[in-house]
Amino acid sequence: MSAAVLEQRRQEFTQGVLTIVKRHAPDFDEASLEARISRKNTYLSLTCTIRAVSRAQLDALYQELCDHPMVVMVL
Repeated sequence: MSAAVLEQRRQEFTQGVLTIVKRHAPDFDEASLEARISRKNTYLSLTCTIRAVSRAQLDALYQELCDHPMVVMVL
């Protein structure tokens, strides 16, 4: 896969995750998003730190992230 295609997929993945996070935590600051690429350039790790207001909010966010077809793991 070419570097351009990989970069496009990373951007699409990041935007998809941000859309989900913002749906459940509208005050999330996108500038605080942390992204790391795996050593073998296979995976992209995204860290989004939010201030949760309820367990239901966290559960809904977790479930929607888990349901995303490009997400492998949610912690």
